[in-house]
Amino acid sequence: MNNTQLSIETLDRAQERFLETLDKVTIEEANVMPEPLIKSITWLIWYTARMIDFQISDLKNQSSLWIADVWTDRFNLFLPDDTADYKHTPEEAEQVKVADKALLVGYLDASNQLAKAYLTNLDEATLSEIIDENYTPPVGRQARIVSIIDDAVMHSGQAIYTGRMVIGK
Repeated sequence: MNNTQLSIETLDRAQERFLETLDKVTIEEANVMPEPLIKSITWLIWYTARMIDFQISDLKNQSSLWIADVWTDRFNLFLPDDTADYKHTPEEAEQVKVADKALLVGYLDASNQLAKAYLTNLDEATLSEIIDENYTPPVGRQARIVSIIDDAVMHSGQAIYTGRMVIGK
């Protein structure tokens, strides 16, 4: 198995964890932040989809699905589209609510499909290419891909934990 195939398999597993967690809760439960510093299942899925979308779109030098496929209109959140989502305060994170699980599943799936198509067509010889010199040390393509996948795996685990907290209440 090559590096890109391993990345695809790992993204698939993160998505499976999100979907299994979402299946176990109602939409109301998915939208609940059980404690101020613990994000809702909805936020975790939305945020993960956005990070996959934004970062892979950047690697592909194209507009994000969030903008190009008007997910921004479908979610209709009262947050700026250029918000630094990872810095959301509890009050901002609590605004990320949906009325239908299918919206979350659709955006997560679209973002994962974007990533998988990118990884499938990626020449592994380009993995060592420096793609961002704004950091010390500069960031290579492989490091960025690992970061995207690591984030998805971490947040899918958090969603499982959050789901158990919400159901247990």
